[in-house]
Amino acid sequence: MTNYMQTALEAAAAASARGEVPVGAVVVGPDGAIVAQASNRVEELCDPTAHAEMLALRAATAQLGQERLTECDIYVTLEPCALCAAAISLFRIRRLYFGAYDSKGGAVEHGPRLFGQPTIMHRPEVYGGIQEVESATLLRDFFNKLRET
Repeated sequence: MTNYMQTALEAAAAASARGEVPVGAVVVGPDGAIVAQASNRVEELCDPTAHAEMLALRAATAQLGQERLTECDIYVTLEPCALCAAAISLFRIRRLYFGAYDSKGGAVEHGPRLFGQPTIMHRPEVYGGIQEVESATLLRDFFNKLRET
């Protein structure tokens, strides 16, 4: 588990170096191999939906040639927002592991708590706080640096 989150953290650091909000995501297949990984590309692609999770999920379905990821897990450095939580449900991800909690924009443990809604079609197993300190530090440092400029 930690190796996958470490890979997500490396992707997040790469996003930060490009001036993107440092969020990384890794999709792991049923055999334990990494199927796809991505980091935020909102600024680069001029696309407000180019979140790490969205890009990794799309890449994983393309790689596997299927529209659902029922036997896959996703590791994300930040609690997913409503967009990404809904996508995780629609892609039928088996387990969600995330790093930092997001009291402002998160939609899993905060805000709408999407997976607790009776209308949600699929609820993955959720594990939060995985390498939380490292994930939160990356984000905090990024935003502190932005404020300095």
